[in-house]
Amino acid sequence: LAHILLCANISLSHLEIKIPDLVPRKSTRIVLCDGDGVNTHLAAEKLEYFGYSDVSILDGGVTAWGDAGLEIFSGLNVPSKAFGEFVEHTYDTPSVSAEELKLMMDKKEDMIVLDSRPMAEFNVMNIPTGIDMPGAELVHRVQETGISTDTTIVVNCAGRTRSIIGAQSLINAGVPNKVVALRNGTMGWHLAGFKLEHGMDRPPPSVSNAGHKIAMERALYAAKRFGVTTINSKKLTAWREEQAERTLCILDVRTLEEFEISHISDSRHAPGGQLVQATDVYVATQKARVVLVDDLMVRAFMTASWLRQLGWCEVYVLGTGFDGQAMSSGERIAPCFGLEMQKINIISPKEALAAQETGANMICLDRSLSCREKHPKGSWFSIRSKLTKDIVSNNIDAPLIFISTDVRVSALAALDMAKYKNGVSIVEGGVAAWEKAGLALEGGLNNVLSVPNDVYLRAYDREDPIEVEKAMNEYLTWELGLVEQISRPGGTTFEIFSE
Repeated sequence: LAHILLCANISLSHLEIKIPDLVPRKSTRIVLCDGDGVNTHLAAEKLEYFGYSDVSILDGGVTAWGDAGLEIFSGLNVPSKAFGEFVEHTYDTPSVSAEELKLMMDKKEDMIVLDSRPMAEFNVMNIPTGIDMPGAELVHRVQETGISTDTTIVVNCAGRTRSIIGAQSLINAGVPNKVVALRNGTMGWHLAGFKLEHGMDRPPPSVSNAGHKIAMERALYAAKRFGVTTINSKKLTAWREEQAERTLCILDVRTLEEFEISHISDSRHAPGGQLVQATDVYVATQKARVVLVDDLMVRAFMTASWLRQLGWCEVYVLGTGFDGQAMSSGERIAPCFGLEMQKINIISPKEALAAQETGANMICLDRSLSCREKHPKGSWFSIRSKLTKDIVSNNIDAPLIFISTDVRVSALAALDMAKYKNGVSIVEGGVAAWEKAGLALEGGLNNVLSVPNDVYLRAYDREDPIEVEKAMNEYLTWELGLVEQISRPGGTTFEIFSE
């Protein structure tokens, strides 16, 4: 609801889980801020315990920032969303309204709808006939769709940013077609009274050798315009050796499926489109060295072209592919501080149910939205950072069982609570194991220990249809106002690149 523009959000509940990736270098200067000053002191103590050596607290927090005449922002991933509006404003990205697109469909015009969101979002709702082609995949795969140069390409997302960036990506890469963004995305389509599709699965086409050659030429064209630089394996090795002095983030911008088949061992998965859409989710250290990797190069070049425009001046593409790199496969095991599993009592889902039936309290530590969707029957919702206060204020003396989708959250909560209380356990395998064991789940937030204020509700997160549409209109108005808002003190600027 209120934050400094270039702050990265890490809730106190997830600090141990997120800080190792977001701020990997322990000598990085870190400035903590919050609303009331309580969480910053707790976070500072933890960070110093974990070995971070340059931790400060912003005196007065976000309130003091505003009192100093500096702009305070609301929303999520605001720098990237403001950048999207800047791009449209600066480069006159063409767009069509929902009504115009519907008319094109009704007339059976030569056109194609490409949805620039990840498949998980596409599966929830999409524009009829749309094909999923997330962000960086657009230039990589558009030539495989079978369209002619006369076909109009319409790029959409849920709102505005990824529609604009997706359409402008194709334009920047020199795709010869007419390319337009769908103004206001699926929200605009819904507000215009048109029906969305739900549960669709239309993945993008595979890339042929001939198609890759075309995509590579286009990506190099865009990369040259925006000053994208490549490095070789030798340079990357040298930078690895300098990580104690300079932050290095090696980000794999391919699909998750490709990443899990094989990836550079010290890389993280950051699909190109989402990296541009939500840069603050992947990198928190300003002026870090960011190296993008992609064995086919196209997505790395396109993503780097956007990060350069966003102001990440030290973003590079590994030009030698994966040659000479140590490789791994499967899901990456992310680092986590303070996770001493040997000190935790771990029980099976059925043991947890038996304990629950004899008086133990089960507490679900998932995000409130996830808990609202499903949680073990009879469990209580709580926020980890408020857990001790919740337990004390509710006079809970019975044994405690913690469960969460990410088992690390339960484990960290158990370690927190073990300092004050005996009889604390966690469920092995978390919510997924509970469900796999065939044990009862329920929805809603009927049993709450914490006020469910842990998430920023997007328009689609509301339950009342009237509130959904109200939130959509408010969101779109807010997003359109970002170009002006970032021009105020405490905002930012973006560089304009000539053709």
